[in-house]
Amino acid sequence: MGRKPLIAGNWKMNTDAVSAPNLAREVLQKTSRLRNVDIAVFPPFPLIPSVLKVLDGSAIGVGAQDISAELQGAFTGEVSAGMMTSLGCSYTLVGHSERREYHLESDELVNRKTIRALEAGLIPIVCVGEKLSERDGGETFARVERQIKVGLAGLSKEQMARVVIAYEPVWAIGTGRTATPQQAEEVHEFIRKLLATLFDQQIADATRILYGGSVKASNARELMSQPDVDGALVGGASLSSDDFAAIAESAG
Repeated sequence: MGRKPLIAGNWKMNTDAVSAPNLAREVLQKTSRLRNVDIAVFPPFPLIPSVLKVLDGSAIGVGAQDISAELQGAFTGEVSAGMMTSLGCSYTLVGHSERREYHLESDELVNRKTIRALEAGLIPIVCVGEKLSERDGGETFARVERQIKVGLAGLSKEQMARVVIAYEPVWAIGTGRTATPQQAEEVHEFIRKLLATLFDQQIADATRILYGGSVKASNARELMSQPDVDGALVGGASLSSDDFAAIAESAG
């Protein structure tokens, strides 16, 4: 449907004041010739300014790994969407599986954060996905459906046109296990059909749905060859500029 692939590198709680800008510089050098794919990196909060400085003027976007559901105020340790926009960020992750699991983020909180991101002018990458017990129990589609319905509740078609979705089966994150291309496509297709029901077919056809879950240079091309897989949310492999560039090249 003409959806431009997006490759997003989630650095998680890795890199430091020296390695983050160096990694950004290497990614820029190794992906600068790619024209048919969008690229974004998500450094830890304190390192965002140094990464933005390296990538200033380039086509690579920079995003936050999370934002607060609040606008401002007495919320010690929280970072608002407006703060990220003021720095120059263009994206934010919302509802990453690690936030849901380790910080007990609910679908309702993900919805509030998604709305805050959109209000601030950020592109939210809304993460959904099931745990191993849910997949083994045949609950994958029910779980993903609830995450989508609640996480995107109240959004207008105009707002939804700016949202990216990332399907990340929790059982395939950091485990070395990867959903087969067929398993990934099955859920991506389900999400797209659900979006057509919740919004309309035009929105469904235009929405980019990324796959995240142990994406590597060796499996990226096959995953992204699926008709409804529009790129990747890359974890560990994004810490190697060679691997990340190879994944981006697979998409472009």
